[in-house]
Amino acid sequence: MRLQLGPRTCLLVPAALALATVFSPDAGGFAPDSDAPVKAKAPASSVAMFGGTVERNLVNLVEKNIPDNWNVEPKKGALKNVKWEVKLGTHSYGGPVVADGRIFVGTNNERPRDPLVKGDKGIMMCFREADGQFLWQLVHDKLGDDDQDFHHEGVASTPCVEGERLYYVSNRCELICADVKGDPTAKGKGKVVWKYDMIEKLGVYPCQLANCSPLIVGENVYAVTGNGVNVSNKELPSPNAPSFVAFNKATGKLAWKSSLPGKKVMRGQWGNPAATTIDGKTQVLFPGGDGVLYGLDAKSGELLWKFDCNPKAATPYRAGGGGERCFFLSAPVVYDKKVYVAVGQEPDAGPGVGHLWCIDPTKKPANKDKDLSPVNDNFDPKAAVNKSSGLVWHYGGPVVPAPKNDEREIVFGRTMGTVAIYDGVVYASELAGYLHAVDAKTGAKLWVHDFQESTWCSPYYVDGKVFVGTDNELYLFKAGRKLAFLRKIAMGGPIKVPPVAANGVLYVNTGTNLYAIAPAK
Repeated sequence: MRLQLGPRTCLLVPAALALATVFSPDAGGFAPDSDAPVKAKAPASSVAMFGGTVERNLVNLVEKNIPDNWNVEPKKGALKNVKWEVKLGTHSYGGPVVADGRIFVGTNNERPRDPLVKGDKGIMMCFREADGQFLWQLVHDKLGDDDQDFHHEGVASTPCVEGERLYYVSNRCELICADVKGDPTAKGKGKVVWKYDMIEKLGVYPCQLANCSPLIVGENVYAVTGNGVNVSNKELPSPNAPSFVAFNKATGKLAWKSSLPGKKVMRGQWGNPAATTIDGKTQVLFPGGDGVLYGLDAKSGELLWKFDCNPKAATPYRAGGGGERCFFLSAPVVYDKKVYVAVGQEPDAGPGVGHLWCIDPTKKPANKDKDLSPVNDNFDPKAAVNKSSGLVWHYGGPVVPAPKNDEREIVFGRTMGTVAIYDGVVYASELAGYLHAVDAKTGAKLWVHDFQESTWCSPYYVDGKVFVGTDNELYLFKAGRKLAFLRKIAMGGPIKVPPVAANGVLYVNTGTNLYAIAPAK
């Protein structure tokens, strides 16, 4: 298999690491001839976020009868099962999110909606779910420094929606709280309720682009700040600046901050947080820029445990892919009281050895460092040295013994994807262009599919099928413990974020266009 990274769309910064998009499974809709939402089926307090819930599992258990065959390319025949199509900018990694009849997508300004807004900008767009009509947008100026805000990448944060509030991280490293209805006094424009500038107030130095998909738990909204390295001089300008923060969702007041992992950040911090509740206490899971997953008390930010997702023998990270140590470009996923997470490096680094872990967050650390990592690179959870470890299983690393023919030399490679877990099977994509199916309890390999092209995309489960995008197509598989490839469908552009199903429609973001796929009526 040959790795194909495609055109230089985001290469130095993996902005697609906002990755997957989210849905509100019981969202309401709009009246076709009005901008006013009809009565929502979901309560006002319902939340739509990356992964659908705070556990971030890319699995939709609600939607049925989702289309599994369509055509969006007129040159290949008549359009089929296309409800509507809208144009985005030239890059789009943030969303879509579907909530209460509206669709929210982060993009850039290279195909302007407002002729008065000129030049390179970060844009958050809002469309009407019923027909794709453009409703409003929020515009963010660039920081003017590629090392902190890479040109033409736009807003790469997948937003989080709760009731009438929209939360996302702008390209300027601001946490934004906006009104989902936009500005009632200015047609086509959004309305900011509050914003928090993490550069000005916290001294954060985002590495090329802040892109976190915020997490809402209770009264707080949580975000990874993106604090990282200045790629021009390879120095970490703000090692003491916070990497993970919590704000009051109503007021924007800082609740607490964490400067983990401090000076150990390797490059950028482009992962997304998750949450789980253990023995009545909610933990927020922070994927650190040192390749360590941290479990923190949601109310106070106190460190509860940590788990190093790299072998201790891994060679140090080097920009460009020379080192073996990796960080996170995805979100941890909680399933059946376990945490699943995989590591990678920025896509320009290319393929390499990766690791997928299953961790037990209920374990109480027995050491002062609160470290649940496996001991001495022993990945046997039953080994005596791992008695106090949180290791459940490990999948990845080199093939042992090394193959003597042309077979792959690694079990699992670097990934930019968040896993999807359904019916005891973990689906995990790999940058080099593979989809792995692994037993959720044991970590045993069930099957692997070679796309013959690279993928940034996270797998997404809905209606008995698993969808994965690549640089050229959207692939469909029948979910299960045996490989059952259904088909691949050309979308006219690379699929770097997973599709989203809501209210009988599948939404596919190609980076330049958003398609609503639904059966013809």
